[in-house]
Amino acid sequence: MTARGFWRAAAVQLVVVAVPFAILAVTVSHGFFEDYGFAVGPLLWVACALVSGRVLGLPLRFSLFCAAAGGVAAGLVLLVFGHEVGIVAGIGVFAACASGYERPAPARERVGAQSSTP
Repeated sequence: MTARGFWRAAAVQLVVVAVPFAILAVTVSHGFFEDYGFAVGPLLWVACALVSGRVLGLPLRFSLFCAAAGGVAAGLVLLVFGHEVGIVAGIGVFAACASGYERPAPARERVGAQSSTP
């Protein structure tokens, strides 16, 4: 994991989460969140994580894993400290997960490394 990768992933996820959050905050009544927030929030989180994963060049399954890790962290922290702190924690865990991804070596490098062994 690199610090630069962490901050890039955090910034991407922050922006991608902020856009639908702002749209919903302006267009939907507060009662909607009280009634359906438990379902809409996680669905939007996964959708946003998939968009962020695409922007960051992550594989689909790894993006879903990062979404789950960040979502669980956000949910647990949200229960104790509130929604705002939970979202920050979720973005942090998503970013830590996403920045830990190591792209596989190109096929040419893998073949060369295998042929040099006896």
